[in-house]
Amino acid sequence: MIKNLYNYRELLKSNVKKEIRGKYKGSFLGVLWSFLNPLLQVLVYAIVFPYIMRIKTENYLQYLIVGIIPWTFFTTVLTQGMITVRINAGIIKKVYFPREILPISVALSGLVNFFISCLIILLFCIIGGLGVSWHLVLLPVFAIIQFFLTLGIVLALSAINIYIKDVEYIVQFIINMLFYATPILYPTTLFPKKIRWVLYMNPLTELIEAYRDIFIYHQLPSVLSILYLIVITTVIFFIGLLIFRKLEKGFAEEV
Repeated sequence: MIKNLYNYRELLKSNVKKEIRGKYKGSFLGVLWSFLNPLLQVLVYAIVFPYIMRIKTENYLQYLIVGIIPWTFFTTVLTQGMITVRINAGIIKKVYFPREILPISVALSGLVNFFISCLIILLFCIIGGLGVSWHLVLLPVFAIIQFFLTLGIVLALSAINIYIKDVEYIVQFIINMLFYATPILYPTTLFPKKIRWVLYMNPLTELIEAYRDIFIYHQLPSVLSILYLIVITTVIFFIGLLIFRKLEKGFAEEV
């Protein structure tokens, strides 16, 4: 796969550029929506949610934004990535190229947007008096982990979606459920210790907690969390790649 990607690196590069530019093509504000979308979400949750759940968390605005932006990265790549093979049916039927380029392009464009959006987190941390620390050097590490975790899921779903068209609707429902099963709006301490482990089975919980350690608490995430993320990401990525490779043979006939 690495050899294929290197050989077709110009196609990959142009596809990533197309994904980044095409997302907001024709809109007046363009790429600024990468900043505005998470900001508007944070604004709504910051006003409403503390009053509904009676949550008393220090620096709740920063707490929210550090959760929302990685979540946006995950859901954007997932929703766009799982339909990318289908919407590029015309190219697939006419030209040979490594099919993995399509979901990888979506994931890479999401990664670029995520790093840009991290400027919002930094700005809010500085304005909120939290400052910055050397722990930020770990940001690319966790971003790359999230990239491969999301890519593994997208590889599997984009291939399955060619054969089972209902997948994208099922996934949308699961995403909505997963949002509330991930500690984005609330701290994990709201749950009793006996059942808290259920939240931590979700790798997104570990990722968001790691981002909060880096941006807000200025501390190193636990070694166990990092090991768990590496193991689960590796497993999910290779399962996703295996499914994609198995199903891609029939793409031209099915799309």
